[in-house]
This record gives sequence, C-alpha cells and structure tokens, in this order.
Amino acid sequence: MDRLYGTALRLTRNPADAEDIVAEAVTKAWTQLGRLRDPERFEGWLFHILTNTFVSEWRRQRCRPQGADCDATEPAELDSARFTLFQQLHQPFLLWWGSLEDQFFNGLLQEDLERALDALPDAYRVTIVLIEVQGYTYEEVASLLGVPLGTVRSRLSRARSQLQKMLWEQAREAGMVSGRGTGGAQE
Repeated sequence: MDRLYGTALRLTRNPADAEDIVAEAVTKAWTQLGRLRDPERFEGWLFHILTNTFVSEWRRQRCRPQGADCDATEPAELDSARFTLFQQLHQPFLLWWGSLEDQFFNGLLQEDLERALDALPDAYRVTIVLIEVQGYTYEEVASLLGVPLGTVRSRLSRARSQLQKMLWEQAREAGMVSGRGTGGAQE
C-alpha cells in the first residue's frame, strides 16, 4: 500500500489527493477483482488501475466543459506539497554510496531533482513520471492520456530538456559547475 500511495503522491503532489486516488483505485480493484485473470500480476494490475484513476481525474480537472483540448489549458498553479521521490522508489537511479560525504551529495541531488520535477508544468511532469518512473511505454502513455504519440514524445523531450536546464542552473548556483552551458551544449 505504501508503494501505491507513493506513486499517487508523485503523480498528484498533494497528500490528500493521493489518498483519494488510492482509495478510489482500491475500491475499483475490489469491485473488479473477478476480472483479474492472472493473480500473479495483481500488483501491476492495481498500479494500472491507480494510473487510470489518476489520468481520469486529471483530464476531468484540466479539460473545460466546452470540450476544449487539454493541451490548450494553462498549467495549474504549482502547489507547495512536497514529496520525497527517491524514498518512494524501489530502486533509486542515483547510487547510494557508502561514505557520509557521498550520502550528503546524493541527498543534495535528490532535493534538486525534486524541486525541478515540482517546477515542471503538469502535462510534462505526468508524462515523465509515467514513462521514467512507472515504466509505461510511449504508446501506453498516449492511450492513458488520450493524446497522440507525437504529443507524448514532445512532452517527454521538453520535460527532459527543462529538467536538464533547471538542474544545470541549480548546480551552477551551488558552485558545482561553471559557465552557462547545459552539459556541454551552448545556450
């Protein structure tokens, strides 16, 4: 249940919304338990229900009643809810080194990444979390979000680019790198 909540929290960035999404997903799973064909895939099935529940709610909140395109809406104001992304991932992609100094620097990197993810527009953040954290394919994300495959690719590309720029700027401000480039590229 902690992993389910952690995933919901990464997607919603709001503890109350995450609890609501988890409760709704568990309720849906309970009522549809008879449809589960392979009990060994229960966890994946449950995470799929959670993701679909989140996407449905996200679409409902983002789309205007007149049926306006979701991409045309302005990003919602970022809330101040914080989450600890790497505490909730099973296997963080950053190494957890042994020395206290390395652990300190790893903690700084986690905080920087959390801030950068929080600053992304909702559409980009949702796309990158579904693909990079949850492991969905581009096609699955396109289907979940109800957008063309090209939109998923462009959102992911823009999310990665914005993350790179934000992390580079944070590293520059911290004195960890010098110059104006983003990983060797000229601005």
